[in-house]
Amino acid sequence: ECIDLGISFSFMDCNLQHASFYKLKLKHQQFNQCHLKETDFTAAQLIGSIFEGCDLAGAVFDGTNLEKADFATAVNYSIDPENNRIKKAKFSSSGLAGLLSKYDIEMEG
Repeated sequence: ECIDLGISFSFMDCNLQHASFYKLKLKHQQFNQCHLKETDFTAAQLIGSIFEGCDLAGAVFDGTNLEKADFATAVNYSIDPENNRIKKAKFSSSGLAGLLSKYDIEMEG
């Protein structure tokens, strides 16, 4: 538990599995080559954050502000565009399945 006034982190090659960033304000946060499996980002403010080469399998995004966030090199994420703010966020074309997973559709190619 911490007071988030002026809090700033930078994570590189970290194992943050099962961590919780619940309701934290972490604008422009850097996650580089991190294992973020089953990490809780519920209601977090991650505007402009970068998830470079991160594995987000099972990570929870619910009511999360991901505007201008960069997921272009992240893998295994599942983000519901209807429950999260993703305006101007970056995703690779191969990662678009992570935005559509709730619809249980099959993608080829």
